[in-house]
Amino acid sequence: MSAIWKPHVTVAAVIERDGRFLLVEEEVGDGAGGVVVRYNQPAGHLDTGESLLQACARETLEETAWHFRPQALVGIYQWPSAQRDLTYLRFAYCGELGTEEAGRPLDAGILRALWLTLEEIQALAAQHRSPLILQCIRDYLAGNRYPLDLVKHYD
Repeated sequence: MSAIWKPHVTVAAVIERDGRFLLVEEEVGDGAGGVVVRYNQPAGHLDTGESLLQACARETLEETAWHFRPQALVGIYQWPSAQRDLTYLRFAYCGELGTEEAGRPLDAGILRALWLTLEEIQALAAQHRSPLILQCIRDYLAGNRYPLDLVKHYD
């Protein structure tokens, strides 16, 4: 009997302030035992027992030290990563940026959080963790906003 295949469920925050987007610069494995620097939205995996909204707020705080409250779903993305033989199912949210916890330690591997313009993000495309980064921003800029109750969470 073969193993059951499951996608990796992730969340991402698309956060814009004054024409700049909040990204993280992070160290990730290169697949050959080394480490490379990549750029991503504040994003991460859904943990046991939490809703997608809770995961998005938690990941944003852990990776950037900013509080975030999702207010709309930007999109749902399925991405098969050929490099890692994995498929990711990403739920991207936009919402309200809260306060920053200055001095809060960031997650392991996160080098820093930074605010970049769309042009700066496009210039770094070769260093993006996935093609979903620009796609989520493009969908956000196109006005994609779906109600939070599109995805139901049952306790």
